[in-house]
Amino acid sequence: MKTYKETFEKLKNKNEGALAAFTVIGDPDYKTSLEITKKIVDAGADMLELGMPFSDPIADGPTIQAANIRALGSGMSTDKAFDFVKELRKYTNIPIGFLCYYNLIYQRSVSKFYSDAKYAEINSILIADMPIEEHNEVLPHLHENNMDIVLMVTPITSDERINKIAKASTGFVYAVSRLGVTGVKSNLEESAMIMVKRIRKLTTKPLCVGFGISKPEHVKAMINAGADGVIVGSAIVELIAKNLDNKDKMIDMIYNYVKEMKSATMGQ
Repeated sequence: MKTYKETFEKLKNKNEGALAAFTVIGDPDYKTSLEITKKIVDAGADMLELGMPFSDPIADGPTIQAANIRALGSGMSTDKAFDFVKELRKYTNIPIGFLCYYNLIYQRSVSKFYSDAKYAEINSILIADMPIEEHNEVLPHLHENNMDIVLMVTPITSDERINKIAKASTGFVYAVSRLGVTGVKSNLEESAMIMVKRIRKLTTKPLCVGFGISKPEHVKAMINAGADGVIVGSAIVELIAKNLDNKDKMIDMIYNYVKEMKSATMGQ
């Protein structure tokens, strides 16, 4: 499998930004979710961020909350999520990160969760409800299983804290573009550009921006501000939700959307 370092270096040489695409594993069901994810890869996504279905995703807005409910309702579980990635790994070697909540890791046992993740060839695990101060709980397991560290910063994160997070991050720094939860937004807030420029002055580590990135102009704005890439999630999940009665249309629309968003990362 490719590492984040290899991916960012290759894209930099091509004068491109990275497009990371997010979906919830098992939304709307296992088989369709796998087809969707493969099409996202075909459309040119450079990295995948896969959400593990969870009943209380506190960082997510209504769109991704509904996706979690659909996935859980279709019978998804932690075991099946790992099986999903193993099957996906037969199709692609691009970096795959898990986005999950600590309860899922704790229930399985930290040691088993991370060893299973290594076996499934997962590059990183971003724990949405674990601040850096508590990261020592999982750090030894990350090192033991040779996985990258991805941590979040927000518009109100202090420079001192950004430095601490960036120093600890080995995959990339995940910049949350705004306060609040995930969801599609028509316009990017000026504070997002200011935040990216501020982070860029503090670290040379790869930087990707998520939350509210839904249009090609958002992609261009973030990369021009200094980001190395963007993470697109809610807009993809909305296409799933709006086309539940027509799978072929759903998959075609997602493919075309991801292709359009990837095009916006080129020639920056």
